[in-house]
Amino acid sequence: MANRHLSRSIALQSLFEWDFSSRPDSEIETIFTRNAEEFAPGMGDFSFMRTLVQNILKKRSELDTIIEKAAPEWPIDKIAIADRNILRIGLYELLFADKKEVPAKVAINEAIELAKTFGGDTSGKFVNGVLGAVYKEMGEPGKDEVSKKKKFRKDIPYEEMPIEVLGGSVVYARHENQIYLAMVHDVFGHWTLSKGRLEPGENVEEGTMREIKEEIGLDIKIRDELAKNEYIATHPEKGKLRKQVTYFLGQAEYVELKLESSGGLDDAKWFNLKEILDLNFYNDILPIVTKAINILLAEKPNK
Repeated sequence: MANRHLSRSIALQSLFEWDFSSRPDSEIETIFTRNAEEFAPGMGDFSFMRTLVQNILKKRSELDTIIEKAAPEWPIDKIAIADRNILRIGLYELLFADKKEVPAKVAINEAIELAKTFGGDTSGKFVNGVLGAVYKEMGEPGKDEVSKKKKFRKDIPYEEMPIEVLGGSVVYARHENQIYLAMVHDVFGHWTLSKGRLEPGENVEEGTMREIKEEIGLDIKIRDELAKNEYIATHPEKGKLRKQVTYFLGQAEYVELKLESSGGLDDAKWFNLKEILDLNFYNDILPIVTKAINILLAEKPNK
């Protein structure tokens, strides 16, 4: 039970990849298995998330009809891919799951948390509104029940949160008198920077170079430090933690990128500077990329 939130996250990632790529239903098991093995290798029992994914596909037509009735101004194909699959998960659990295992309030709250983590700025409010409307139509079952599920402290002081350190880089190369940046694409539709978690005893520069090598197959030379970001994330077993990311400017040779097999990323490409700012970035990544570009444009070509 402690891993249910992680299971829902993997289910969402699998449904997103299937939906985004317009894959046939028959391929969902392959997508799901890859994601489960990548992101929950120690879990062992994937039955909860596998059943969740399979049953959502079986009832997709019914779920989508309910979504359109609850949000009539939003045709299903106009809803963001992440949001509509979060709604499918939340509605399935709200309407069809065993209420003893997944009470209505848990189904709604879990969907809202997924929306806050994987959706846009207004996704949490949108998902809450749609599921809340359906919940009211159901007569608000379990409204007065008190959940016995163990919860992490929501009021844990910022200073007491565990810290996870990561390193990432804007990786560039010069080729035929042009500057290229190596970007990775995640399954939620954004181009972003290669990064990863540092291992114990590893300094941030060493860890960043190792992670870039493992993720996209490039040997990089660390140059300038570009930025330090920190954000709070919720781990399904550890609760809230602070993620601290240091981003560098790193130089590499212009060679073929070799993306590590990962359910979280689906592509890696070189882009010249004319193409970069037209890409779909996360809001906190764009200023880092822009700073790197300004540094590179101010340099002599042979640097």
